[in-house]
Amino acid sequence: MKSTTRRNFLKATAMTTVVGTTAKASDKIDAKQIFVHHVYFWLKNPSSEADKAKLLEGLEVLSKVPEIKMVHIGMPASTNRSVIERSYSVSWLLFFENLEQEEIYQKHPIHLKFVADYSHLWEKVIVYDSVGAQRK
Repeated sequence: MKSTTRRNFLKATAMTTVVGTTAKASDKIDAKQIFVHHVYFWLKNPSSEADKAKLLEGLEVLSKVPEIKMVHIGMPASTNRSVIERSYSVSWLLFFENLEQEEIYQKHPIHLKFVADYSHLWEKVIVYDSVGAQRK
């Protein structure tokens, strides 16, 4: 395969392959990149409904940071397969227009206050950040 042909093939493949699955012709890909910030919290006292409620309260306040385009707060689903991680207490999924907006969020006074006021509740936090083309 010629170098340019191979490059074009790889570029086309990269545009149609998303998280290990091939996009269907009906899927629309917006060239605009979005930034996804997914946080998993493990509470120090995972059986404490009061601690979970307190963390959820803090996340509701945190969701008011204006740079956030979309937010989802969730708990482990009842699904049970070997590849599913269910040991966390709460997940916090955010969508931003770009990395710069996420960086503003990280330094925002509401975010800094959230960490100061609620970090005593968790023993572990894992963050997954990703960028990719917006899909419709």
